[in-house]
Amino acid sequence: MVMNFVAIDFETANRDRNSACSLGLAVVRHSKIVNSFYSLIHPPTPITPDTQKIHGISNEDVKNAPTFDQIWPHLKFFFSPDQLVAAHNAPFDLGVLRATSHYYDIYLDPVLSIDTVTTSRKLYPEIRRHSLDAMTRYLQIQLPHHHRAIDDAIACAQILLIQEEHFGDYVLKGMVRGK
Repeated sequence: MVMNFVAIDFETANRDRNSACSLGLAVVRHSKIVNSFYSLIHPPTPITPDTQKIHGISNEDVKNAPTFDQIWPHLKFFFSPDQLVAAHNAPFDLGVLRATSHYYDIYLDPVLSIDTVTTSRKLYPEIRRHSLDAMTRYLQIQLPHHHRAIDDAIACAQILLIQEEHFGDYVLKGMVRGK
């Protein structure tokens, strides 16, 4: 099977889902990562100290960054109804995408999605934890900086590609959500 999808990861400024402060995107075509995109995002609300401890992004880092609506024109074609979107903990990342789009009054088509936490739980029940860092260790995938959106998006793409390689179409059966 040949996979075509985009893997995404957001970091947020705080607990508000519309507070995206960085986005990483890995584009997969014919089962190969062919492109990637990373941007800091100027969030509508400040970065809190507790979230800064997680991802290391400060308010100073994002003060001159584009807002989400400014980068959206470069990204929108990755979120068409026929495009599969993968994320490790997809409910979080797709929730950030929806809330941030809504905040900026951007229409977002329903997307097809797959959650690599869910696929990992299904395909690797012998593992106790299925977090991104646990899965990258288990599958021997390099994760240079956990909670750096681009590194997390690339790791998510690699997880799904390894799963597809080892389990074939079984990965997608009952796992794709949306529309």
